Amino acid sequence: MINERLLLRATFVALGLLLSANGIAQQSQPAQKTPKAAAKRVPKAAAPTFQAGIEPRAVDLLKGASARLAAARTMAFTAVVSYESPSRLGPPLVYSTKSQVVMQRPDKLKIVTLGDGPPSEFYYDGKSMMALAPAENLVAVADAPPTIDAALQKAYDTAAIYFPFTDVIVTDPYKDIADGLKTAFYIGQSGVVGNTTTDMVAYVTGDVFVQAWIGTQDKLPRRIYAVYLNDRTRLRHVLELSNWELDAAVPANAFVSASAASAARIAFEPPDAKGGPGMKPPPKFKPAKGQ
Repeated sequence: MINERLLLRATFVALGLLLSANGIAQQSQPAQKTPKAAAKRVPKAAAPTFQAGIEPRAVDLLKGASARLAAARTMAFTAVVSYESPSRLGPPLVYSTKSQVVMQRPDKLKIVTLGDGPPSEFYYDGKSMMALAPAENLVAVADAPPTIDAALQKAYDTAAIYFPFTDVIVTDPYKDIADGLKTAFYIGQSGVVGNTTTDMVAYVTGDVFVQAWIGTQDKLPRRIYAVYLNDRTRLRHVLELSNWELDAAVPANAFVSASAASAARIAFEPPDAKGGPGMKPPPKFKPAKGQ
């Protein structure tokens, strides 16, 4: 029987001889010269600089969605808003609200916000507007101008009431975009938003960067993503729109609250709490001279 130690030693010796032979063979081969052309490093092509502009295709999609909304005599939809708010730990927290919206041009509007947070209701009938807090059984009532656009503006000016889907229900949705439009471009299509095919558009209007998902067939907005460019933290705001119903019949009593009559009256003015999470309209964009 062969001794295992002798077999192991013989194996190492054979391996060493093999490695030495390979080394000698490599040293004996003449070194190959690198061609001069290969020796020169070919500089990498610089990436093309992105030129911000306004693409006609993106503008056409925005105009198409705006025209679809503006032409509707009545409108109903569900709006889910998610917005980030700074936390003490650093990373932002996300808050969400869900609202059921019914509108009839030119002077009827109902917005019922179910949650998260305390529920609230807003009614406008062309003559007055009403903000109701059903859990606290409180109501604030004020005279209102004769159009939805003017009523929404007065609600914000007098009571800090703002709805992030305001641009969807105003008379001319594209006007607010066009007034400060700086950049607009088409991204592509998506099949995962709103259970339908959407066209994605990105644009900058005023100081807000927006990405919108617009239904390819029905031209209705399904998701709107916004970042305020003058916000150093770049907090994100996302609006999801679903359950669209355009030009459907609306009951005559849809814009009246039955529970408001028994609620305690309070002033139609901003709430006492300040600095809490929430959304507000972007500042009005003022173009520079000569723009």
